[in-house]
Amino acid sequence: MDARAPLTRVPLVDEVLGPYRAHIGEDWAGYRNHVLRVLNFCRALSGEDALPEALVIAAAFHDLGIWSDGTFDYIEPSAAHAASWLHSHDRPGEVDAVQSVIRMHHKLRPCDGVHAVQAEPFRRADLVDVSLGVVRFGLSRDYVAQVQRALPDHGFHWRLVQLAGRQFLKTPLSPLPMLRW
Repeated sequence: MDARAPLTRVPLVDEVLGPYRAHIGEDWAGYRNHVLRVLNFCRALSGEDALPEALVIAAAFHDLGIWSDGTFDYIEPSAAHAASWLHSHDRPGEVDAVQSVIRMHHKLRPCDGVHAVQAEPFRRADLVDVSLGVVRFGLSRDYVAQVQRALPDHGFHWRLVQLAGRQFLKTPLSPLPMLRW
């Protein structure tokens, strides 16, 4: 579906995530590469050459609450950090779009609403990465593998397994609180 070489550096991702590096700690390389893999998959799924800055910002923040707020129920903390960043960078007009992408990225059903055109490819791209390419939404196995080679995991998926296990032990009736209908 996409023959373009993977993007391995997006300066805006580093700008946004930089202040959170200490919070992310040893998971820095894993989370950063997850964000970049998702952006690559999103670009391929949407068929667009350029990634809108609002989407890049949403990608940087989409799971950040795991580390910044120490919670596996991270959607709202991640959305709040994104809004704060946008306001502090004089971009309040993008808050709704960025927060919508963050809030919808773990929907179990396809995204709808005014921001679905960006949120749905992002939701799918995140699922491609989280599933390690088992779910591909039409992306070729070769392209997914190419992106994975260019942006190694650095233990990101193992960290998700650990966090899910802790969440299950803490709240067995709500093991994945970030999922949305």
